[in-house]
Amino acid sequence: MSATLAIPAPVAARRRATAEPVVVRGLLIGAAVTFLGLFLVVPLAAVFTEAFRKGAHVYFAALMEPDALAAVKLTLLVAAIAVPANLIFGVAAAWAIAKFEFKGKSVLTALIDLPFAVSPVVSGLIYVLLFGLRGWFGPWLQAHDIKIIFAVPGIVLATIFVTFPFVARELIPLMQAQGSEEEQAARVLGASGWQMFWRVTLPNIKWGLLYGVILCNARAMGEFGAVSVVSGHIRGATNTMPLYVEILYNEYHFAAAFAVASLLASLALVTLVLKSVVEWKTRQEQAQGEVAFEHGYAT
Repeated sequence: MSATLAIPAPVAARRRATAEPVVVRGLLIGAAVTFLGLFLVVPLAAVFTEAFRKGAHVYFAALMEPDALAAVKLTLLVAAIAVPANLIFGVAAAWAIAKFEFKGKSVLTALIDLPFAVSPVVSGLIYVLLFGLRGWFGPWLQAHDIKIIFAVPGIVLATIFVTFPFVARELIPLMQAQGSEEEQAARVLGASGWQMFWRVTLPNIKWGLLYGVILCNARAMGEFGAVSVVSGHIRGATNTMPLYVEILYNEYHFAAAFAVASLLASLALVTLVLKSVVEWKTRQEQAQGEVAFEHGYAT
């Protein structure tokens, strides 16, 4: 009996089908690296280079301007409201779609994808149509001295609208793949709804949930189109960081514009790192699960 194991024919066929010559692999890798360098690395390097072109003192002075601080605070405030709201909605929507069958399920799934299909500018115009001075609810809001458009509530609503698919879209396929057997077993053993969620469902979706939250937060802080429509561009009051960068650039304050833009670029880099860590942890847990399954199957 031979000491070596023969490679199954289907596996060998797949290896032959996916094996490419060294030249082809080199060209593909080179094209990918070149593309990323031109459209990702070079723009990011240009942002930081221009931000520090006039020295660190000019850079930090631009960030300490009252309007810049107001823009940073507003951006953080909007993200602090929009991300938890989308977290709750995303978990609830994913749980309902993945675990239950009900009328209108396909409609709900399609509506979750709506912000991906609608331009952010159109999203902002929708809220202007609803809550603007001449909108459907505008006269009532004005009579009760409630400001939504050209105020913080409008910015929050527009941000929630454009970011709410991120958490749900990460969790729906994950929860569908996992099925509901573990939840049913926990229910049979006497677990309450909250116990089932905290001890069964949440541990199974934690990395997908964190992944969706990271993407949602990055989009919330960097959103421009919808926020631009509903904000009114009131300096020091309704300008988020992306809007403030546009104002500074249009006023030819290039050093200050790139200084604030560097904060958004840093956010993108941090998001990329966190995204990579979450993906690595997810692959690690999947590999551990496969090893445990194979070990249990072998025994």
